[in-house]
Amino acid sequence: MTDKNIVTKIQVCSYQELNDEDRKLVDLAKAATQSSYTPYSHFNVGAAVLLDNGVMIKGANQENAAFAGICAERSACYNAGANYPGVPIVKVAIAAFHNGDFVEEPCSPCGVCRQALLEFEVHSGKNMAVLLAGRDKIYRLSSIKSLLPLGFEEF
Repeated sequence: MTDKNIVTKIQVCSYQELNDEDRKLVDLAKAATQSSYTPYSHFNVGAAVLLDNGVMIKGANQENAAFAGICAERSACYNAGANYPGVPIVKVAIAAFHNGDFVEEPCSPCGVCRQALLEFEVHSGKNMAVLLAGRDKIYRLSSIKSLLPLGFEEF
């Protein structure tokens, strides 16, 4: 038997330490939280993706009584796929708003969103950088694979 270690490198930075492009993407993700429809969880999540052509697209979580809603991350990347087919997503920013403020600790995507984002990354052949925005700090990761190192990649 052998052991394998999975190590995830996370850069922790402040908003001021981000470059202009990253700030714009985080700002769009934060703004997208206000487009959420969350009458059940009251947990508003916004996401923004940057495409390889420079276009930024936002998404927000949407709930319904049948519990068949969609998360912000998939809302954004499916919008990108529908409107810009074949254009790789190179970066995603995610923010969450709850109880009148942005969450203190950065919020990470659910498993379904991690898999969906991983497939966009794998199909494009380019790493998709990740910005997880909390109230005062931002986690930066170099790839979706950092969030889902043992994801389904054979499809």
